[in-house]
Amino acid sequence: MSLIETVKDAGIVGAGGAGFPTHVKLNTKAEYFIVNAAECEPLIETDKYLCRTFADELIKGVMYIAGHLEAKKSYIALKAKYKAEIAALREAIEKNNADIEIFEMRTFYPAGDEQIIVQQVTGRTVPERGIPIEVGAVVDNVGTVLGIYRALTNGDKVTDKYLSVVGEVKEPIMLKVPIGTSVRTCIEAAQPAISDYAVILGGPMMGKVFADDSAIDQQVVTKTTGNIIVLPKDHYLIRRTQVSIQRIKHQARSACIQCRMCTDLCPRFQIGHSIKPHLVMRNVWREETIDSNEEFAKCYGDAVNCCSCGVCEMFSCPMGLSPRQVNDYMKVQLRERGIMIDKTPDPTARPTIDLNRIPTDRLIARLGLGKYNGLHAHSCTELFPREVFIPLSQHIGKPAAAVVKAGDTIHKGDLIGQADEKALSANIHASVNGTVTEAAPNGIRINVN
Repeated sequence: MSLIETVKDAGIVGAGGAGFPTHVKLNTKAEYFIVNAAECEPLIETDKYLCRTFADELIKGVMYIAGHLEAKKSYIALKAKYKAEIAALREAIEKNNADIEIFEMRTFYPAGDEQIIVQQVTGRTVPERGIPIEVGAVVDNVGTVLGIYRALTNGDKVTDKYLSVVGEVKEPIMLKVPIGTSVRTCIEAAQPAISDYAVILGGPMMGKVFADDSAIDQQVVTKTTGNIIVLPKDHYLIRRTQVSIQRIKHQARSACIQCRMCTDLCPRFQIGHSIKPHLVMRNVWREETIDSNEEFAKCYGDAVNCCSCGVCEMFSCPMGLSPRQVNDYMKVQLRERGIMIDKTPDPTARPTIDLNRIPTDRLIARLGLGKYNGLHAHSCTELFPREVFIPLSQHIGKPAAAVVKAGDTIHKGDLIGQADEKALSANIHASVNGTVTEAAPNGIRINVN
């Protein structure tokens, strides 16, 4: 079985982002292969733990993938301050006589953004709304590379997930859990310090916020879950998500001072993309008066190049406004009007790019997360839940189709969701031994035997 077939069979998707099916991403040749180990968002521990603990497997995985891609250069990009992780990786590189370079990055946000890493490592800017292969690069997350190595050497499927639990807990912890484990179970294992809490799945800047208890109860660990943040329900990051778009637009009309900070500090603006959120904010008041699609595109078209990193609203804006959410709103309006926005040809980074980095420690302070900064998870606990609910859509594209039914006895690694062969999709496998108690269109529930 080829590397592509093995990866597809194992159901491997991007472990640190949106879950793009990896067998599709790797079905190419590339000049550069880059492992993203930069841990983009504050407070996340997962990739650091994996680099320290499984450095040898990671390096061997990079060698397999780089060989398949026929890559001329292979890099592992991570922050220079990760001394223990860099030492472990260098030792593994030497042990395996691997032609892999460690690319040490400054500590800034969003250092782990795929397009920022490509620009840093190669000096090339990925086109607007494009992907790294357009400039000769393929980027994979640490967990993805480990999954590929284990699929190639052991035939392993994607059944388990490493993740960190941080915030209002006794101490940050690393967990290894079966996919489909309840998020509540993970939080209880970390011993929450408060009883009435909200949750962010992912990082504080781009993660999904759940403040309602019933919503938290419904959340499970998926292939892309890498971090859980536990916060008080009245925390600034939670309250911000509860403001309506109407209120946000009203604030923009009333309080934007046109200082340009949202544009000047925008990471995508700095790598050369056409995005000027201060101009979108300037024109919010005009939205309902514009009939012409040409004029609408002129005022709001740049919004399509927003990656929703949150720098503008969480750090840049001195008035506490939300350019990101205004951009998200305008993206919807542009789609509904059927307006297509041209891409800037051959973008290049701006001369100010290194001067306008957002220091991670300053960002953490601005987010009100300073009390959790500097606390690290040093060991990993494995959980064995009595029940899992495994979603059939854990990836970009079409959901997998259930191939089991209630009452079936299954084993860890068995196929329970078949990828659609004619669409972008990914296989789903059982994460535990047990009996299927529910086979719904959205997922499979398994009781552990």
